[in-house]
Amino acid sequence: MTARVLVVDDDYNMLRYMRTLLRLESHQVHTANSGGEAIEKIQQGLCPDLVFLDMLMPGMDGLETLEHLRQLDPSLKIAMLSCVKETAKIVQAMRLGAKDYVNKPLDGAALDAVLRNCLHSEKSAEAGLDGEGEELPGGVSFVAGSPEMRKIRSQIEKIAKFDVPVLILGESGVGKEVAALLIHRLSGRKDHTFMKVNCAAIPAGLLESELFGYEAGAFTGANQAKPGKFESCNGGTILLDEIGELPPMLQAKLLQVLQEQKFFRLGGRAPVSVNVRILAATNIEVEEALKNDKLRLDLYYRLNTFAIHLPPLRQRRDDIPLLVRHFATRLSTQYNQPMPLLSEQMLEACARHHWPGNIRELQNFVKRYVVLGDESAMLAELQGPRGKDSRTRMFVRTHDGKDLKRMVKDLKQEAEAQVIAQALQEANWDRSQAAALLNISYKALVYKARQYGLDLPKRGTSAAAATASQGGALREVS
Repeated sequence: MTARVLVVDDDYNMLRYMRTLLRLESHQVHTANSGGEAIEKIQQGLCPDLVFLDMLMPGMDGLETLEHLRQLDPSLKIAMLSCVKETAKIVQAMRLGAKDYVNKPLDGAALDAVLRNCLHSEKSAEAGLDGEGEELPGGVSFVAGSPEMRKIRSQIEKIAKFDVPVLILGESGVGKEVAALLIHRLSGRKDHTFMKVNCAAIPAGLLESELFGYEAGAFTGANQAKPGKFESCNGGTILLDEIGELPPMLQAKLLQVLQEQKFFRLGGRAPVSVNVRILAATNIEVEEALKNDKLRLDLYYRLNTFAIHLPPLRQRRDDIPLLVRHFATRLSTQYNQPMPLLSEQMLEACARHHWPGNIRELQNFVKRYVVLGDESAMLAELQGPRGKDSRTRMFVRTHDGKDLKRMVKDLKQEAEAQVIAQALQEANWDRSQAAALLNISYKALVYKARQYGLDLPKRGTSAAAATASQGGALREVS
């Protein structure tokens, strides 16, 4: 594929060198020796397929020129030429809309790689993301059919190569871990460890030793030194899930790792150096968490070098049929079951459904469909016990001569117990996952589950028995 390329650099030798390399590949080359000249050429009607833009130029530098060019044509593809290894400048350029960058001195191979990424990646991505998904380690896939998710896929591809922190935001179940896995797979650390740490699932008293390790004698029972998650992940990528649940003291220690790539083990006197890329994920409202001092402002600024906002399923309904087909195909193979019927009625019902648990809830729904194979039952499940009749039955059952205040309290408790029970069932009685589904802390879930008699089933208890005991607990509440 030949392209129309504009090269912007104040170094005449660099312009001549790049013109030669590009013309050898049959590209049409235009040059400008300043940002002002490049802007003038675009204003006069030049429409390049790609612009190579020098970062350091006298007068109007590369970043300022980039802003002007993007204002003239937001669709313009721009790759930065950089002889400085300053991550902050490269990150700023990417935020301003640069698609790629290449370090000087460059060679033909580096130039070809940028051309492939900028000119071919979007078309190949559109052709490849057809609902089958990109397979990732751990048996998960990144599926992007909607415009919103295609844009996020492109964003991930850009930022993966930059060894900087990334903050992944979104409701529970939207696929934050999958996005983190994709960042790792597309980064230079892909051959090293990817590790997820759920900050909400580990008790606060153990979290420091789990993350940072400890020395022998640091506490009773610490007979020998033990490395933490950061040391075990050295050279790789670590995902700190539910970062908002990290205690303030550990947030300060994490800030030190981000700034210096050093920390102290629990009970240690010598600093430990690591080389780890940190990704963080949370479903909290960041502004609220900052206002309530649940999340440190300085830590947020460090993590927020790049932020990815994953929309809930209800805001990207184009993805739902693709996800249903993807999960049905994969789970049918996994459970050695025939592929269930995916009629237009079923796919439309799935697309209309609200999916408060997002992709996690959708996957569990498809799993039940694969196992049961009963389309009518699954359609009924999507419709749910809604409407006036169900509300009337609840009122009659609850009223029973009680005063309004007591009746409202009982209704609230019954609804709360039912929602918690459903979340526990969907999470296969994994309390950490259920807490994430409900967007509450692990401790709050445990307290509420015990309050309503929804404790975890004992080992060996069947799912049916667990469900039966759950039903009994709900009857007691009501």
